[in-house]
Amino acid sequence: MNLLLTLDHRFHRTPNGAVWTQTTFAHSFYQRYLQVFEQVRVLARIRDVPSVPPHWKRADGEGVSFVAVPYYVGPVQYVLRIRQIKQAIRNAFTIGDAVIMRVSSPLANYLYTLLQQNNYPYGVEVVGDPYDVFAPGSVKHPFRAFFRWFFPRQLRQQCAGACAASYVTEYTLQQRYPPANSAFSTHYSSAELLDEAFVSVPRLPPQEMDRFTIITVGTLDQLYKAPDVLIKAVAICVAKGLNLQLVLVGDGKHRAELEAQVAELGLTERVHFLGELPAGDAVRTQLDRADIFVLPSHQEGLPRAMIEAMARALPCIGSTVGGFPELLPPEDMVSPGDIAGLASKIQAVLTDSKRMAGMSARNLEKAREYREEVLNSRRVCLYQRLREKTEQWWQIHRGTGEPQKHRNDINLSGKVI
Repeated sequence: MNLLLTLDHRFHRTPNGAVWTQTTFAHSFYQRYLQVFEQVRVLARIRDVPSVPPHWKRADGEGVSFVAVPYYVGPVQYVLRIRQIKQAIRNAFTIGDAVIMRVSSPLANYLYTLLQQNNYPYGVEVVGDPYDVFAPGSVKHPFRAFFRWFFPRQLRQQCAGACAASYVTEYTLQQRYPPANSAFSTHYSSAELLDEAFVSVPRLPPQEMDRFTIITVGTLDQLYKAPDVLIKAVAICVAKGLNLQLVLVGDGKHRAELEAQVAELGLTERVHFLGELPAGDAVRTQLDRADIFVLPSHQEGLPRAMIEAMARALPCIGSTVGGFPELLPPEDMVSPGDIAGLASKIQAVLTDSKRMAGMSARNLEKAREYREEVLNSRRVCLYQRLREKTEQWWQIHRGTGEPQKHRNDINLSGKVI
């Protein structure tokens, strides 16, 4: 049985037909699905380009192909291309294939309507929370308040209708977007923490430190990760006499305005924008050079970047939203948007070497709960359940025949013909 997987991610395609990604969702990512399914077809936005930089990673390959959705960025372009987008989704949906939607996602929203028309089984992997995505300060859009009502409502419907549901949190997202009582439900992170992702022992910061490096990792396409809040907090700390450097890993459309903010605050020599880095060794090198990881997000599912930092035994500070409380104790978190509170927290941690050592040891131990072998067994159980449910659906609608036959006998209006 094949799998159709929706991804709310943007890929590039070169003239030879190869599909590329800058960081996440390279070909290795889909091996988790190929443990249960014969082929994976990825439904995602794809932009045709003449070439990609040398460090980009191939996404398609053995067992993995892509179904291109017209490329768009933001709600306006989505609306302008909605007819072509819907047609691409209809063409991608093949009766007899298993379906997993990584949500929330505009692509999943329309595919969901097709599946519901046929009462077709599907799985969801809940990786984010649209209620927090559209929180004040997180997104600048005139319809932000409407989106904050509309998209969580859709996600609740999708989770309630799924026969198999996974969440990146252990309990947080499940409370807001509960699965059906009859559904198979589990939890696992999207993080891929192999042995090389971990350091062997916690850090032991020296008693006296006169210079500190803060690191944060996240997209600058939106302000979800609150880099502007972190920059302002760093300015307060510097004004109070802390000798700080801030390293930002990630890129996006807000970089220019953040650089302007840095200049206005007089932090140009202290704040360093590294742009996008290849996942793996390049990011781990920067984490190992830092003294503390800070991610004061307005919204999160379960912050993968923080789990990766914890695996390097970094002390971490996060916000109180999403899955942060599943990773950090209350004393290591601040309310989202609380600039003064964040500055105070950073200062309190960096001036207490004993506290930093304790945070390092606790974080490393916590990260081990997200080792690949632990998470993979849960993934496989969910994929197997989805495959079983899809096969059962096909047998009910087409007798006991091979699921790959007679697909065209069922149309997308939900009628068997």
